[in-house]
This record gives sequence, C-alpha cells and structure tokens, in this order.
Amino acid sequence: MSRFPDDNPLPEKAPLLSWRARMHEVIFEADTPAGKAFDVLLIVCILGSVLAVMLDSVKSIRLAYGPLLTTVEWIFTVLFTIEYLLRLFSVGKPLKYAGSFFGIVDLLAVIPTYLSLVLPGTHYLLVIRVLRILRIFRILKLVQYLSEARMLMQALRSSGRKITVFLFAVLTMVIIFGSLMYMIEGEAAGFTSIPRSIYWAIVTLTTVGYGDISPQTNFGQVVASVVMVLGYGIIAVPTGIVTVEMGQAFRKKGVSTQSCQECSADGHDPDAVHCKYCGSKL
Repeated sequence: MSRFPDDNPLPEKAPLLSWRARMHEVIFEADTPAGKAFDVLLIVCILGSVLAVMLDSVKSIRLAYGPLLTTVEWIFTVLFTIEYLLRLFSVGKPLKYAGSFFGIVDLLAVIPTYLSLVLPGTHYLLVIRVLRILRIFRILKLVQYLSEARMLMQALRSSGRKITVFLFAVLTMVIIFGSLMYMIEGEAAGFTSIPRSIYWAIVTLTTVGYGDISPQTNFGQVVASVVMVLGYGIIAVPTGIVTVEMGQAFRKKGVSTQSCQECSADGHDPDAVHCKYCGSKL
C-alpha cells in the first residue's frame, strides 16, 4: 500500500527531491566520504587555478607557457561554473545562497575570466578564489575554528556602529590638521593643497610616516608632534571596541558543521533542530 494518497503530488517529485538531497549532501556536507572527497578535490582545483594565475603574472613563464596557462585557467573556470550552478540547484533557496558570503565568493571566482574577454588583464582577479579555501575548516572537522570565525564576525558586526562614529571623528581630525598645516607650511614645504595636506595628516596620524612630505617650520613641527602622539592613542580605540564585543561573543556556544539544505547556511548550534537563518528543518 502506498504511503502517499492518490491526490498527493509528492510521489512524482520524490525522485527529484531525493536526487537534490544527495547532491546537497555531497556538495555542502563534509560528514560523508563522498562529501569530503568532493571538497578535497575542490580545494586542489582552487590551489591549482590560483597557482596558474600567479605563474601567468611572471613574464618569462607567460612567454614560454602562456597558451597552456590560459587553457588551464579556462578549464578551471568551466569546472567552477558548473559547480556553482550545481550548488544553486541543490539548495531549496538558491537566491539565499547566492547572497551569502560563500555564494558571492563562488560567483566572483568565475566572473573575472569571462570579464577578461572584454577587459584584458582582469583575469588576475581570479586570485580571489583563494577565499574558497576557507571551506577547509569544515572539511577537516575544525569546528573550533568555525566557531571562532563566527564569533569574530559577530564581534565586528556588533562594533560596526561604534567604529563608524570613531572613523568620522578621525576624518574630522585629519581635515582640521591638514588644513592647519596647509596654512602653516604652504606650498614651499610641499603642502601644495588641502587634500595633499590631509594626506600628510592621515599618514602621520596612522604612524605610517612615508616622509615624502614633512613640516619645515617650528610651529609646523609642533603640530606634527601633536598629531603623532594622537596617533598612538587613536590606534587603541578600535582595538578596545572590538575586544569588548569579542568578549561578549565568546560566551556563546560553539557551532556544528551541518549545512542547511534550503539556504546552505552553516554555523548552527550543535543541538539545533531548525536553521536559524531560514527556519527550515536541519
């Protein structure tokens, strides 16, 4: 006796759903031998493609093996394009995955090659594929690293507003100090305009100190000394903001490596039953 009523459309969709679930398990999960093998092979391809791009930037190698490297690059691009389309097909909410961090990275991993047909040289942007190596944390079962990464991202998001206010304050300071130095030093000392003086203030305040522009008058050197001292104090402010937020984030539980079949999101609590992003059953 069939487990489905005669008017239930699920029997016709069951093979497709089952096939999609198996594909999702292989592509997104690392708990099965097939899934782990797929991810290991993917990482090898990523490293190979990044290496090919880097070698192509060396003039002597490009002159000797340019056509071969181009062919290799296109092979990897086609493989990654197929993989990206399969990822979209294997999740219940493809747009959700496409807008996620890994979804955007996967898309950016293939766009530069196609873009190079119109804008030569843009294929060197393919080195962004190295970001896909972050999946190695899930492959090697390094759950603690996934948890730490989640906590760090949460801390950065929580401190975003405070850091934004801080950056506006710093921007105001460099404009004031830059304008002041323009009036004090003038064009003779290299402060040819307020924007260039603001550039000097930024370089000095961040303690970079290129030395391409420097004050020549005594008053200008006094102002520069004040900016330098402020620079050391300013560096500590965002560090303190993020540290406080990280301390709060670290009090939370770790995460598992299980990926949602609908939106492909991971990082759920070990005892989670539903996805905390889309609500689907895990």
